[in-house]
Amino acid sequence: MSGQATDHVAALDALEVEAERAIGSARGRELLSGLRTEYLGRKAGRLTSILKALAGLGPDERRVVGARANALKTRLDELFDAAEARLEPESAAAGADLTMPSRRAWRGAKHPMTLAVERINGIFQELGFTRYVGPEAETEWHNFLALNFPPEHPAMDMHDTLYLGDGVLLRTHTSPLQIRSMLEHKPPIRILCGGMCYRKDPFDASHAPAFWQIEGLAVDEGITFVDLKATLTVYARRMFTPTTKVRFRPSFFPFTEPSGEMDVGCQICGGAGCATCKHTGWVELLGCGMVHPRVLENCGIDSERYTGWAFGMGPGRTAQQLYGINNIRLQYESDMRLSDQFVDAE
Repeated sequence: MSGQATDHVAALDALEVEAERAIGSARGRELLSGLRTEYLGRKAGRLTSILKALAGLGPDERRVVGARANALKTRLDELFDAAEARLEPESAAAGADLTMPSRRAWRGAKHPMTLAVERINGIFQELGFTRYVGPEAETEWHNFLALNFPPEHPAMDMHDTLYLGDGVLLRTHTSPLQIRSMLEHKPPIRILCGGMCYRKDPFDASHAPAFWQIEGLAVDEGITFVDLKATLTVYARRMFTPTTKVRFRPSFFPFTEPSGEMDVGCQICGGAGCATCKHTGWVELLGCGMVHPRVLENCGIDSERYTGWAFGMGPGRTAQQLYGINNIRLQYESDMRLSDQFVDAE
């Protein structure tokens, strides 16, 4: 190899060392782009200038110097690509405000309604109630007729109830579970049943097409309305505070007689009056009453010997009062920020 070819190879070696150092210390995409043009530019790049001098070399020397120059070009392309890849995360973070606090990772939490259901179940378990479950698809007899609904009752119309077939429907309340428990077991009976219920209702401030309901039933000899009021008062004061105010109002349900509604002092405003309690200081918590004798007879229970009482509630309203949620619709919107507030509520 001639002295001229040796000089070209030495120049290529020196160029590689210099380029490696320059590329390794480059900070920023613009500087890197300028270096690529300086070393590999097609018109005035430093490697291009060396390649143009190959025309003055002999065939053997041109082959040696050309191979070294091609190897250097491949090496520099690799270095530039690696440097650009290294700058990607730096570029992505360039526009970030590093003074902002980082986003806290989401932690799993139970929904407030789930927490309320668990608390309700726990209180009534301590009071001697056993949980009872059953199907969501019910017969018309279990859902309506056995509960003393007259055959022409408007709740049985197709525009109110979701029918699956002839005489089969999605239960509109959990009361059919009371019927099933009385058909399966002899008194004394003390059960708590809960689950999803379905109605043809639009979703608005006071209605939902699918909702959770909890009901309780007690049947035994000598049971009176006094037992009902005492049990539900104990429940309310364990659920909220020992000083929670409780009141009962007369009402009507086909399956209980007499029937009532139980209100509690609004836990959100302390009874002073707010939008949640409609500025009355009271919130309706559940419906209740003595089991209608005809319902007992429909289940084969002697209504002359046995009496019973029952109640039903929506745990969403209980959760609203328990956790100070001023709008019940927040519990149906799947907003993780709501559940996130209850990470440590268990």
